[in-house]
Amino acid sequence: MFYSNMYMRESSESDLSANQDRVEQIAAIAQELNVLGYEQITSVNERCQKLCNEWDELGELTQKRRLVLTEAEKIVELIDSLFLEYAKKAAPYLNWLDGAREDLVDMFFIHTLDEICGLIEAHNQFKATLGEADTEYKNIIRLVENAQQTCQDNNLDLPPNPYTNIQPEEITTKWNEVQALVPQRDQDLQAEYAKQQQNERFRIQFAQKANIVGPWIERQHEQLQQLTFQVVGTLEQHQKKLETMETNVAQYRPHIDELEKYNQQIQECMIFENRHTPYTMEVIRVAWEQLHTQLTRQIAEIKNQIYTLEKKGISEEQMNEFRAAFAHFDKSRSRRLDPKEFRSCLIACGYNIREDRQGDADFQRIMANVDPTHTGFVTFESFLDFMTRECSEEDSVDQLTLAFKTLSADKPYITAEVLKRELPADQAEWCIQRMKPYSGADGVPGAYDYKTFSSALYGESDL
Repeated sequence: MFYSNMYMRESSESDLSANQDRVEQIAAIAQELNVLGYEQITSVNERCQKLCNEWDELGELTQKRRLVLTEAEKIVELIDSLFLEYAKKAAPYLNWLDGAREDLVDMFFIHTLDEICGLIEAHNQFKATLGEADTEYKNIIRLVENAQQTCQDNNLDLPPNPYTNIQPEEITTKWNEVQALVPQRDQDLQAEYAKQQQNERFRIQFAQKANIVGPWIERQHEQLQQLTFQVVGTLEQHQKKLETMETNVAQYRPHIDELEKYNQQIQECMIFENRHTPYTMEVIRVAWEQLHTQLTRQIAEIKNQIYTLEKKGISEEQMNEFRAAFAHFDKSRSRRLDPKEFRSCLIACGYNIREDRQGDADFQRIMANVDPTHTGFVTFESFLDFMTRECSEEDSVDQLTLAFKTLSADKPYITAEVLKRELPADQAEWCIQRMKPYSGADGVPGAYDYKTFSSALYGESDL
């Protein structure tokens, strides 16, 4: 409407300018008629005067309207500039408000004190910008208020802003919401900070205890390893050391229980990491149970060895030799040997295993005895049982060989005639059927190899 009025004013002024010459011509004609003494000059003068008066009045009205419209143009330009400035400021400010609101209501999942301190620092930095944000808000609202006041002073209705659809009420609502969320965020962060402080205390409490218990258990494992592979003194003395160690371990149980209590607190607080210690409760539990199991097994093993010494006639020196040989080839300290290690261990103990097909067959027969379930490993207990049995059988083989040697008058072979003469008929026949012919150069027809027979009879070779 305003710009339409401006166009009409400009058109009217153009018309006035165009008709100014006509009015002046009419006045000039009237003046000429006066000079010529025109008989109806009075009427002409009246009409000319009226025309001039109306023309002057029209000029004055046009001038007044020009002034009014010029003033109105200034007002419209002022309002338009306020609207444009508002549009430039409102859009980015509203985007900032939306982003700030999202940050203030954003859920946080914190696991450490450092993380919550970082969030608090970021929030404090955000709060430091609120003064500037409030100033910007007031400047934006002031633009709207100035436009409203300008319209009110000039009896105008505030027109819609042609540059933006963002309403000042929307900005005010969101700004108030952000201001209300700030203290709530403060409370949430402080509550989380207090929680993380407590969690950190629980971590340190657990770590301080775990850093004592963990190394203690490790030292016990090391001590048990030394006692296992380095027997000093008699087996009875060794058993006493192990039982003393077992008592000390049992007396240490309250420390494990205390650590379990601290771990319960950590679990209830959903604490998953602890940078103050390399130990977890699971690691300590496993190490503790392994220590108990190994101690119990080692004590039982020592008791079994003592029983073996008493019942099977194995000397303690032999037992220590077996233990030392096994420990030498048990490189992994796992108390078990793979077949290759076991074969080397047997050879080191003086067992004759040839490097040929027959030797391989003999070794497989031994493996079947010491590893009947085919696990692929030989435990120290199986090794000890085998060596104990072999030592006992070795004595029996020697005794039987000596008996046959006596019967054969110190010859390296024996004949069927001697066997039938010296043994009951059924026993002689049984031996003749199972003895191999003697292959030595000093043999006689019908001679038998009693040495091979003796060894086979006690499992050292095949019959």
